[in-house]
Amino acid sequence: MLDTTKQSDPAPPQDQPCPRREEPRGCLFALSQPPLMIFLAVIGSLLLMASLHDLLLL
Repeated sequence: MLDTTKQSDPAPPQDQPCPRREEPRGCLFALSQPPLMIFLAVIGSLLLMASLHDLLLL
């Protein structure tokens, strides 16, 4: 069966490079920020201390 649909946007010519778009930064960029890593380390240490307190002292 033939595909008879028409494309709405033709392909750009090969001699002209297509313009580059800025890609949005992802989650790994956000995790590399020092304030976020400090915050996560503090929260993680508080959770670790609370779990150790429950396991060992109660």
